[in-house]
Amino acid sequence: MTEQLTIQRLGHRGDGIAETAVGPVYVPYTLPGEVVTVEPVAGHPDRRHLVHVDKPSHERATPVCKHFGQCGGCAVQHWSLAEYHLWKRSLVVEALEHAGLIAPVEPLIDAHGQGRRRATLHARRGTHDLLEVGFTAPRAHHIIAIDRCPILSPGLDGAVQAAWAIAEILKPTSKPLDIHVTATDSGMDVDVRGSGPLSSGRTTTLARLTEAHKLARLTRHGELVAQGAQPTLKVGRAHVPLPPGAFLQATAEGEAALARLVIGHVGAAKRVADLFAGIGTFALRLAENARVSAADNDASAIKALERAAATTSGLKPVEAIARDLFRRPFMAAELKAFDAVVFDPPRQGAEAQARELAKSKVAIVVAVSCDATTFARDAALLVDGGYKLASITPVDQFRYSAHVELVAKFER
Repeated sequence: MTEQLTIQRLGHRGDGIAETAVGPVYVPYTLPGEVVTVEPVAGHPDRRHLVHVDKPSHERATPVCKHFGQCGGCAVQHWSLAEYHLWKRSLVVEALEHAGLIAPVEPLIDAHGQGRRRATLHARRGTHDLLEVGFTAPRAHHIIAIDRCPILSPGLDGAVQAAWAIAEILKPTSKPLDIHVTATDSGMDVDVRGSGPLSSGRTTTLARLTEAHKLARLTRHGELVAQGAQPTLKVGRAHVPLPPGAFLQATAEGEAALARLVIGHVGAAKRVADLFAGIGTFALRLAENARVSAADNDASAIKALERAAATTSGLKPVEAIARDLFRRPFMAAELKAFDAVVFDPPRQGAEAQARELAKSKVAIVVAVSCDATTFARDAALLVDGGYKLASITPVDQFRYSAHVELVAKFER
């Protein structure tokens, strides 16, 4: 049974929201002001499938990908970029308001650049025992097979084809393979997970595939299968040898924009702690002007950072520390040594570390976050501890999705 609804606004996941007599109803791929025909979603009384847009918004745009609406990677390709950017900024504003925080929010920086430089493709045997390689469907586990993805950077040209070839060799069953592909300065770096142990025959075949597809490296669960070149990435002056499956900012332009903001906020600080430092995205740049202590729980990332710092001339001393900052945050007494602290936690935020920062006397704290809600929670702790939230800048390196990055400066 179908019904007609009018969409009032977009939710924080990018779904259109219609207010009805039974409460808000969520309709993906719709826009504010549109009148749409919808049908029920089994098991989800507050959700509807879009059947037809009866009265389209003048802000509606043509999606850039033929898989949009089936693939779950993008939520709002159907919206004009100008309105989309305003909505992305509003996600940050609303998260702050919900947490009772008042602070100036700068205009959003569009950091899509040339596109995403990392992706995780999935492969499994689907219906009728057919191999499927692609991304998962929206809010579902089945895979939408794709032949290309227009939001990936040129450095990932050939990534989808390589993933299909790997899946043909490894022959996944109902349990999917995860194929992590990263564009590096040396070529594509691929880490496969979920395959189980490899026979010598499959290892040899994968080695040939690595050469045929010009991959820099192919690993399985981080273990080397074949390598044509050491995958590296230039970070500031340094060249970082990347561990398999290393975390990177989603786009090169996104990394550059975040780094510019972080360095600008740190200013003339001479002793800086970079917490959740990863491979040194900020630490190696900050070390051009300051002594840096960089900490992260990923020992392989810290080792890569340490090697890069040791082989790069012109940097101030960099102390690289493998440490679980969720269980062992830098305590207020330890933080006395620093003029500024930068922290860039995963999506769950850094509540334990924020509590210790709130007790500290560090003059400048710079927070980088990929989740406005957990950032607002951590920011409230700092403000309650006496910090002033001086500025926030949203950065969009996840175009067409509901994810937004931000950089914030706190001052004592």
